[in-house]
Amino acid sequence: MDLIAVRAGMAMCRTLPAILSAVLAGIAIANGSIASGAEAPPLQLEDKIPLGDVRGRIDHMAVDLARHRLFIAALGNDSLAVVDLASKRLDRLIGGLPEPQGVAYDRATDTLYVANAGDGSVRFFNNGDLSAVGQIELGSDADNIRIDSRAGQVFVGHGDGALAVIDAPTRSRTADVPLKAHPESFQLDAARIFVNVPRAGTIDVIDRISRQKIASWPTEGRSANFAMMLDEARQHLLVAFRRPAELGVFSLNDGALVGTVSTCGDVDDLFLDSKRNRIYISCGDGFVDVLAVDGDTYRQIDRMSTAAGARTSLFVPELDRLLVAAPAKADSGAAIFVFRPSP
Repeated sequence: MDLIAVRAGMAMCRTLPAILSAVLAGIAIANGSIASGAEAPPLQLEDKIPLGDVRGRIDHMAVDLARHRLFIAALGNDSLAVVDLASKRLDRLIGGLPEPQGVAYDRATDTLYVANAGDGSVRFFNNGDLSAVGQIELGSDADNIRIDSRAGQVFVGHGDGALAVIDAPTRSRTADVPLKAHPESFQLDAARIFVNVPRAGTIDVIDRISRQKIASWPTEGRSANFAMMLDEARQHLLVAFRRPAELGVFSLNDGALVGTVSTCGDVDDLFLDSKRNRIYISCGDGFVDVLAVDGDTYRQIDRMSTAAGARTSLFVPELDRLLVAAPAKADSGAAIFVFRPSP
């Protein structure tokens, strides 16, 4: 099902929403302008934001749109990097975090959450001044975070197999959902939680009310299922596998595998661009794959070069930008690559 399509001709670029246009105003297109009549790639490298002394592996990212802040879990640096998107510079490093992996921002409570693999803690920061305001000990390997602000709930994957449920207003741990092995990426809909459990070779489905497992979908011989995304409009769950390097399309109704698309290797993140009906897949072997969505079919339309090890990304629809974290190498420092989607 892996098809290559001819890219569409370049159209006029849409402007950013007025409330956010100042964030990326004045950024020059790093790879030059495209001549009239030439074909535009689906993603264009617009800028690179240096991350200073950040070294080693980089994990997940989150954004505070109101303050134009990008938060980056600098796992190999035992710190959280805070980037000012308006000035396109590193604002500060918050140190003393043992191997931070997950990071998420809750606008409703103005709280930043950081999950740490080294000691299993989830630490809370007041996002106004980024002061530490508490933490919860989960035991070990605190990882991915998802927030449902309307329900006032924060979910954190951790340990040898559990999702912790935290009440956001009180910052208290209210429950744990047991799993067979350590959870990787997971996604929420109104009634369920879908969880990648690669060591068990499954995608587990949790009822959000009873907090009980209601299904365990097999991965059909595929393994290393780390990244996941919901495509609710098409009632699909998209799961990226590393072995083989492939995107699996599963029905949200019964977990049936309805299609596959080959991808770049060492995938870690994928996002849906609803405006353009595209999927962006970031991979550690140095590429971002771009897929077009036609009806219920997903097909590859381009493969964009990034940097070796740049497998973590964040698509921010409000900014209309894909941000890719590139770790430091012998000949280059760590940086955030800013990609602008073409219309």
